[in-house]
Amino acid sequence: MVTLILIGLLGGLITAVSPCILPVLPVVFLAGGTGRGEEAGQPARSPRTAGADGEGGAADGSGGAADDRGSGGSADGAGGAVVTSPPDAPARAPRNRRPYAVVAGLVVSFAFFTLLGVTIISALGLPQDILRYVGLGLLVLIGLGLIFPPVERLLEKPFARLPQRQVNKEGGAFALGLGLGLLYVPCAGPVLAAITIAGARGEISTDIVVLTLSFAVGTAVPLLLFALAGRRVAERVAAFRRRARGLRIAAGCLMIVLAVGLALDVTAAIQRSLPNYTSGVQKKIEDSDAARQQLSGLYDNSNKELSRCEDGADELRSCGQAPALEGIDSWFNTPGDRPVDLKSLRGKVTLIDFWTYSCINCQRAVPHLQDWERAYRDAGLRIIGVHSPEFAFEKKRSNVVSGAEKLGVTWPVALDNELTTWDNYRNRFWPAKYLIDAEGTVRYFKFGEGEYDKTEKMIRELLRQADPTVTLPEPTDRAMDDLASDRTPETYLSNLRVRGYVGTPLVDDRPAVYRFPEGALPLNRFSLDGTWTAGYEQFTAGKDARLAFTYRAKNANLVLAGTGKVTVLVNGEVTRTINVTGSPTLYRLTDDEDARTARLELRVDEGLQAYAFTFG
Repeated sequence: MVTLILIGLLGGLITAVSPCILPVLPVVFLAGGTGRGEEAGQPARSPRTAGADGEGGAADGSGGAADDRGSGGSADGAGGAVVTSPPDAPARAPRNRRPYAVVAGLVVSFAFFTLLGVTIISALGLPQDILRYVGLGLLVLIGLGLIFPPVERLLEKPFARLPQRQVNKEGGAFALGLGLGLLYVPCAGPVLAAITIAGARGEISTDIVVLTLSFAVGTAVPLLLFALAGRRVAERVAAFRRRARGLRIAAGCLMIVLAVGLALDVTAAIQRSLPNYTSGVQKKIEDSDAARQQLSGLYDNSNKELSRCEDGADELRSCGQAPALEGIDSWFNTPGDRPVDLKSLRGKVTLIDFWTYSCINCQRAVPHLQDWERAYRDAGLRIIGVHSPEFAFEKKRSNVVSGAEKLGVTWPVALDNELTTWDNYRNRFWPAKYLIDAEGTVRYFKFGEGEYDKTEKMIRELLRQADPTVTLPEPTDRAMDDLASDRTPETYLSNLRVRGYVGTPLVDDRPAVYRFPEGALPLNRFSLDGTWTAGYEQFTAGKDARLAFTYRAKNANLVLAGTGKVTVLVNGEVTRTINVTGSPTLYRLTDDEDARTARLELRVDEGLQAYAFTFG
């Protein structure tokens, strides 16, 4: 729990200084110092008292003389008129609490609606984007309130009956924070993704609530400092105090402009043009081993017992009851495409295989699964493939069915498009295999490729435990390719998951011109040349687009989509031209009898999309 809180706090701190929240910072800054009258640093009018003269001024009637004594009485100490601090003594004015009200409203709104917004909207049958429009409306109203005082008084009326001394003064600021919270869209990282997905599914556990609150507190700290800086300027800078009314109008106009910009998505274009200067720190914290362990499987407390076991253990263990296969969009390779209930497989040994059809690592595992299916089905083994997509195109049923047919997948396949079952099993890998015994308990799991002989050994042992009289065939004779240890790993062309890239720094989500670095590319490194757009799921080729990759493998493959040609060069010589058509498909780039180290260069037609390299 402590680790989860620290991850949430650090994730929130980083998010609050990321470029994604820059559009709201001017509003937070100005809102911290644009209170009414004295709240903005202006001198307050002297209140009238019994016995005071008509002007309510100082004893001498000037009402403007400096008085350093700090007394509230008249010059002679009698019960005369009250003398207030002069205009140049801002310390005498009460400190406004608008910064706290704005940030509190933002944090409360963001945390509440991120977790419960989807559930509430669905229950009421409202449009999914209604919260955005409510936030925009509040922002416009607050802006109008800063420009026109009667509107501000109207907005503060709901807070007027509350007993706090200044709550009616800060009510408009809190309402502004509520509106900003509905429009607050921080940069998405693993922490925010975990919170958002849990909220969208309505699966709110204690861990998710703790993570959300710690994330919100972490976000609030930098924003509060920014708002307090705005208040400080309002109190200390004379020009600000003299022009407080004009600045309130300017702040109101800025809020209305921000609302219009958000409605027209202009702010998104501004954000894309800014470098993501926090991405490196965010990855180190939110994508660390500790963070992945904490964030994996947050959505279902029933899977916590899986932490008893470790990947590829040397012996069978008891890892808890097998989580249900939930959130499945559809099935195929079953009678009538009907779903499979794990409870119906009691008495059998079940292998759950998490995979995707375009993942080369998963494809290399299929022959082993086929061998086990043939060898041990009659002895009681059942295989279920859980297709958990990495990319959007892998959610399309027809693509998955076609890919499975080409690979020779004949066992039942469940389409886990929302990754619900993936989360239930606390999984983080493609492929991943979980062995469930005849009583429905997870006994072993293996992440990634390799150690097929060990997995088969565990299958055989579980089959014997289920039926001591069973006669098993000889172990299958399919050894893992010795190349696996030094083969170039799978490499994603994604601005969030990219690794092994060298050259001109990547620019997120907009076209940019790149150049190959001088000299030879190191092994397992790639670079870009020409115009490319580095997106969340793929790199899109622009004018004169080229890609170079130094790899070691027997063959190289690339998932491509669109319409056009790719010219393949190996060590400077053209070896083939690939015609790309249609939806994302895995294309073979090179094919050699033996593994070798080579420089691969691709000349890619404009408009083609490249997703991920895999090597065999």
